[in-house]
Amino acid sequence: MSSETPSATSPLVGVLALQGAFEEHQHCLEAVGCRTVRTPAQLEGIDGIVFPGGESTAMGLIGSKDGMWDALKEFVAEGKPTWGTCAGMVLLADRCVGGSAVITNGQSLIGGMDVLVCRNYFGSQVSSFEMATPCPPGSQDTSDYPGVFIRAPAILNAGADLNVLGRVVATPSRAAAVVLDELEKKIAAGENVIMMGVVDALQRTGTNGQHIDYKKIIKPDESASTSTDQEEKKESMTLEEQQRGIHLPGAADGTNAREVICAVRKDNVLCTAFHPELTEDYRWHEYFFNMVRNSSKVTEEESSS
Repeated sequence: MSSETPSATSPLVGVLALQGAFEEHQHCLEAVGCRTVRTPAQLEGIDGIVFPGGESTAMGLIGSKDGMWDALKEFVAEGKPTWGTCAGMVLLADRCVGGSAVITNGQSLIGGMDVLVCRNYFGSQVSSFEMATPCPPGSQDTSDYPGVFIRAPAILNAGADLNVLGRVVATPSRAAAVVLDELEKKIAAGENVIMMGVVDALQRTGTNGQHIDYKKIIKPDESASTSTDQEEKKESMTLEEQQRGIHLPGAADGTNAREVICAVRKDNVLCTAFHPELTEDYRWHEYFFNMVRNSSKVTEEESSS
């Protein structure tokens, strides 16, 4: 971003610098004014903040030691613009599945976004890739955005009051497919799933289990199911069941490919599953900075009235 020079009155964006790709975000935003944030005291004077991609488990462990997690929760709750990318999106989720196996009490989340996120939906580090994703709303350049996915999560379900900004059709990794299969069983049993860890994705055969392979989860082709059948099923549910239930995106055409959410916004909270900071396309950074600028204007007007 190089469209303007920061001034004394320009809004200031913070980049959470506990771990991850914070330097890349800082590079993208330095032209409009930003600084790294590592302690609760450094949140003072920040008009908006970016939670970068990286390792959400590590961020949670580091941030819980000095009151940073509570300070960030308060920052988000106050309605200040916040953007989570990849791991940062996981942190902002209210619900998470596929959490780290090394955390006994579950994934440490900040919350604030009514979404159900599946960690590592797109696979491991070696499965990183780039794919076309929707551009941010209001962009003059409406061409596809180059979404970089690195151990990326996916949003499986979003609250009705959220604004979905982007969807992609993608097959979950083998490990994520097993997590989703277990999640669907819990939902079918009536469980309200807030947090769920990883599920053993390996199957062991042979005398002493010497043959190890990934469990194969392939959904049946439900294309023959008509919209009338689906409506009748929905009508058979009580209103309470419809409101309480989590509806996962269905696997398509006898495969595990699903339409998942990769970008979503609610008020001043923005989430993207991909890494805009790893491209030279600044449209998402410009979109977020406009969120911060508009929020700052509202705050100034309220203070002066």
